Amino acid sequence: MTEIAHNLAQIHQKIATASARCGRTPEDVILLAVSKTKPVQAISEAIAAGQRLFGENYVQEGVNKIHHFAELGITGLEWHFIGPLQSNKSRLVAENFDWCHTVESLRIATRLNTQRPPHLPPLNVLIQINISDEQSKSGISLEQLDTLATEVALLPGLKLRGLMAIPAPEPDYDSQLAVCRKMAAAYEKLKHRYSTVDTLSLGMSDDMDAAIAAGSTMVRIGTAIFGARDYSAR
Repeated sequence: MTEIAHNLAQIHQKIATASARCGRTPEDVILLAVSKTKPVQAISEAIAAGQRLFGENYVQEGVNKIHHFAELGITGLEWHFIGPLQSNKSRLVAENFDWCHTVESLRIATRLNTQRPPHLPPLNVLIQINISDEQSKSGISLEQLDTLATEVALLPGLKLRGLMAIPAPEPDYDSQLAVCRKMAAAYEKLKHRYSTVDTLSLGMSDDMDAAIAAGSTMVRIGTAIFGARDYSAR
């Protein structure tokens, strides 16, 4: 077993333990492996271990990886764009990725909708919420959610699947849980409005347990799977 395969097995066990603790099943929580800055060899090891969902923060890097595995004939992979999206990169996301987690404006949503090729299924999108109201973070406020969700749901090239957030670091589990429950409440409300909504992308290595307890359906884990990132290699 490779180190990456071992790490994946450990993460799945942690998800199972956290799920059982709050009366959920491990199948309720999807693992998104955040592969940004990691070489294709590391992703290949994760694929060999059964991982199929990968998250990328940098558009061109992600597109290169998508093309690499497509050229190898490897099917069944799902590629999620999880980084801030600039308008000049929206076409690459619309044409290559399966999901975009970081929709935060009608302008970006409209561009993705227009640029999604008609032969592809609608692009799965999540609206990003700036749940901790951090100036350094992307996303909209909860007060803006209803309006943007209404607009996004009308775009035929997109499929509104739910919400994503990156909460600010909190000092303890109870504080993490309080923030995650705010997101979960907004997600449940959205789910009642739209039949397509089924995804709450919430929780990373440091707050995964609290996110799962609150109701997250997708956790984003990178370093714990692939090891520390070397940003100088980008």
